[in-house]
Amino acid sequence: MGDESKSLAAALPGVSAYPHPYIAREGWPFIAASVAAAAATHWFAGAGWAATLWFIVAFMVQFFRDPPRTVPQEPKAVLSPADGRVVAVERAHDPYLDRDALKLSVFMNVFNAHSNRGPADGLVRKTWYHPGSFLNASLSKASLENERAAIWLETPRGDVTCVQVAGLIARRILCYAREGQRLARGERFGFIRFGSRVDVYLPPDAVPKASVGDKVYATSTTLATLPSRA
Repeated sequence: MGDESKSLAAALPGVSAYPHPYIAREGWPFIAASVAAAAATHWFAGAGWAATLWFIVAFMVQFFRDPPRTVPQEPKAVLSPADGRVVAVERAHDPYLDRDALKLSVFMNVFNAHSNRGPADGLVRKTWYHPGSFLNASLSKASLENERAAIWLETPRGDVTCVQVAGLIARRILCYAREGQRLARGERFGFIRFGSRVDVYLPPDAVPKASVGDKVYATSTTLATLPSRA
C-alpha cells in the first residue's frame, strides 16, 4: 500500500484505500486516450464535432471510478465484492471446491464501479483461470460457460470462493490475488472491463442477508454472514 493510501486509511479508520482512491489505474490509459481524441477534435473541428467524444470521456471517468468504501467490522460478514444488482441467492454446487454451497451472484452493468474487492479476511489458498464464452453475464449459465477467474479464500469460519465472470461486453478479467496471499475484506483484488458478474460460494449454513434484485455496493454491503463455528 502506497504512502497516499496509508495516509487516507490513517485519517479515515475503517475505510478501504488504494494508491488510486478515485480513478482506477486500469482506466488511466483509456481516459487519457479519450481526452486526447476529444481535445484534438475540439481544437481542429470545433465543439460540435467533439461532443460525442467528450461524452465518451465522461463515460470513461464514471466507469473507472474507484471510490474508497467504509469496511463493516462484523467479523462474520461476507461483503459484496462488486457494485451491482443481486441476480442469484440459491443453494448450488461449488465447482471449485466440490461442495454444496450458498451461492450469491452480483451483476455489474456498464454504469457500476468495476473494482472487485475482498469479501472476507482470509488466506488465498488457490486461484483458477478458465477461458470460455462471453454470454450475457446476467444469465445463470454464464457462471460455468463464460471466461472466469476464481479465488479460494480460507477463513476461520469456512471457505469462501469468489469468481469473476466475464460478460457480453466484458472481455478482460484482471485478478491480482496470488496463492499464499492474505486478502483483507475490502482490499482491492481485481477489475473487469466492461460489465460482468461476480459469484460468491459460501458454506451451506451461511445466512444470506441480500435478496435477488437488491442493489449492492462493493465492501459497503453485507451479502451474508458466515457460521460462528470454524
